[in-house]
Amino acid sequence: MTHSFTALLSPILRVVGLALVILGTSNAPVLSQGVVRSQHGDWQMSCDTPPGASSEQCAIIQNVTAENQPNVGLSVIVLKTADQQSRLLRVLVPLGVLLPNGLGLNVDGQDMGRVAFVRCLPNGCIAEVVMDDTLISVLSNGQTAIFVVFKTPEEGIGIPVSLRGFTAGFAALP
Repeated sequence: MTHSFTALLSPILRVVGLALVILGTSNAPVLSQGVVRSQHGDWQMSCDTPPGASSEQCAIIQNVTAENQPNVGLSVIVLKTADQQSRLLRVLVPLGVLLPNGLGLNVDGQDMGRVAFVRCLPNGCIAEVVMDDTLISVLSNGQTAIFVVFKTPEEGIGIPVSLRGFTAGFAALP
């Protein structure tokens, strides 16, 4: 298990200004608001200016659903903090997942560990980790990330996220 995903959980959730709407129990996909600036493989760069912010915030985003359970979806968001000091991986999952088991990550068969959920909002729950160079390298060189949410302590649902275009999208973040 790599510490980069499990040990570096950000203690403070920052609002990025990219309003995310999860239509929790419906079959509708996860939607994001903001201006889509570019497409990088399977990732979209979306930008918005948060209320009260002096500058625009951009993130690369991918919205996916479980192949066999279309009502279970998530949004994967990668961004640099406004102060440019940190790089965050934030995942928004629908309400109804088992929170104590956290969110698991596997990249091309390599178990990256689990992180706890930091907050639940009316439209979903958020797990977040500060990305170190090792995690960025693993994601940049990988093909598929599988994020695992749990319905019961024993039943995990693996949701594949394509890493095609991650490197270019991450490099394009302002």
